[in-house]
Amino acid sequence: MKHNYDTVAWCYDRFSRLVFGNAQVAAQVSLLSFIPQGAHILIAGGGTGWILEEIAKIHPSGLTITYVDASEKMIALAQKRNTGNNTVSYHTTDVEELFPNRKYDVVITSFFFDNFRPDKAVSLFAAIDRMLDTRSLWLYTDFRNTGRLSHRLLMKTMYAFFRICCGVEATQMPDMDTCFKQRHYLTVAQRPYMNGFITALVYKKSIG
Repeated sequence: MKHNYDTVAWCYDRFSRLVFGNAQVAAQVSLLSFIPQGAHILIAGGGTGWILEEIAKIHPSGLTITYVDASEKMIALAQKRNTGNNTVSYHTTDVEELFPNRKYDVVITSFFFDNFRPDKAVSLFAAIDRMLDTRSLWLYTDFRNTGRLSHRLLMKTMYAFFRICCGVEATQMPDMDTCFKQRHYLTVAQRPYMNGFITALVYKKSIG
């Protein structure tokens, strides 16, 4: 992962709420009720770790969570969170190199793939897909291309900001819908926010 959010870790959550209000948080939290008891969870690109506290409100114990972020400062913030009695391990390793033979019951990717060029996003998707089986759920939250001018301008501004501050190489959202379709994922639930600019989905991996 070439991008790194160390420079904005200290203000990232406040910046997100300033721009998007509660939409990003609400979208992610809306999916957490799908996490089953005792699940082994992979969180890729977890950021400051506030999601760990929200998960602990629903499951105060019994979960095993692998938490991955490229930013050491994000990981440091995440390690300070109240995770209840859940077991959490923290990693700055590339997802593609992380426990390739391990299987997870749930994977959470929130505003993760928008950081990458299309080819890298596809590669990361394939790596995560290999860590799941037909019982697994994928809790996916990200931006979506709606065609609205206001959304296009906001996306362009965001990419310019994060390219300068964090070295993000992407300039547009990769087509993740096609990735899920090609791998035969079934849509369990879908919830739009900000007139569809943000979408929260629960996918289930099928046999295909």
